[in-house]
Amino acid sequence: MVTKIISGQSIRGLLLYNENKVADKEAKLIMASRFGTELERLDFDAKLARFEHLTFLKPNVKTNAIHIMLNFDRDDKLTLPVYQQIAISYMDKIGFGEQPFLVYQHQDTNHPHLHIVTTNINSDGERMDIHGIGRTVSETARKELEIEYGLIKAEGRQKSEAFAIPPIDIEKVIYGKTPTKRAINNVVSAIMRSYKFTSVAEYNAILKQFNITADRGKQETVMFEKRGLVYSIIDQNGKRIGIPFKASQLTGRPTLDKVEKKFERSREIRKTYRDSIKERIDKVLNSYQSISRNTFISELHKRQIAVVFRNNEQGYTYGATFIDHRTKCAFNGSDLGKSYRAKELIGHFSETDRLKSYLKQPAQTTFIRQPNAEKSFLEPNEQKGLLDIVLGKTDHDLAAPMGRPKKRRKGKKTTQDIQQRL
Repeated sequence: MVTKIISGQSIRGLLLYNENKVADKEAKLIMASRFGTELERLDFDAKLARFEHLTFLKPNVKTNAIHIMLNFDRDDKLTLPVYQQIAISYMDKIGFGEQPFLVYQHQDTNHPHLHIVTTNINSDGERMDIHGIGRTVSETARKELEIEYGLIKAEGRQKSEAFAIPPIDIEKVIYGKTPTKRAINNVVSAIMRSYKFTSVAEYNAILKQFNITADRGKQETVMFEKRGLVYSIIDQNGKRIGIPFKASQLTGRPTLDKVEKKFERSREIRKTYRDSIKERIDKVLNSYQSISRNTFISELHKRQIAVVFRNNEQGYTYGATFIDHRTKCAFNGSDLGKSYRAKELIGHFSETDRLKSYLKQPAQTTFIRQPNAEKSFLEPNEQKGLLDIVLGKTDHDLAAPMGRPKKRRKGKKTTQDIQQRL
């Protein structure tokens, strides 16, 4: 068994993530401890209210949402009652047995696993210490449970295929398949929780792997001046489709301020994984004397790396961003070293592909292959302009830069002009 504990600041967002999985028939709620009623009588509001009753007792504690994952080997053939017993025993062993918690059995991967939702604020309004809990009490609990229930041991096998935890629990968005807001919520919440990035460009490079984009607007607009951020679904050509949503409307409020707070911490964490991604890129480049762009992308994909080339309006390829889905890190090519910049990478390509890098192309290429989007069930009024949604402006105001527009001078009408009008 492999365990993982993640703390967060949005109990609502954590609850929504699991409830959306249930709605999409990719998970089911199998247990609710200390909720005082049967599962069938628990709706979303009742679940949230139970947790918020505790979190409101200690409003100054912002990190109060606890997400626990228990991953089992595919050869662990367990019944529903056993899953429930393991969840109860694990929570007791790590000191959370008296807390309210929900247990979801997810069915979206090839190995059985449970997701547990709880809070670290107890009934006395005190914050429960979770520092280092994953390395200490959780490891002890895991080993005891493996013996008690005859589970396949994780020791020495955590890198095997049987225990491989998917690099990301996000599905690429297909417009019209899932309600737009829910689809955006699922992707953005997971990326904000799991990925490391040090700029808005890197953040967007990750989002676009799942057909989402975050837009600040043009520099001369009020939206940019007010540091607004709007999320939209995009098609395979990078074009926005459907209604956009302000960051403040989404779960966890992934505003520009919140996104930027991750930059410095991500910069330190991803240093650990820098050599890993370089080695895999080098292995691809060193395997060919000359490689086509498509082969380069395909070979990286096999190694769980995506690459985004950035082009200017004239079609010149000026930058490259790598997204490592294995370690959940984004790197600008120049951050990895001189040989990973766009210009040097293009030098490895075939002559035809080198020429294409200097021809007229779309401004951004994300190399995502997406099935044909299904017909949208969205209402016509969801097709409003981006800034219309954000600022509530009229059509006249949307494209206008900041500042008062100059008045056009009216010329004198001649007799000939008047006659022509008549």
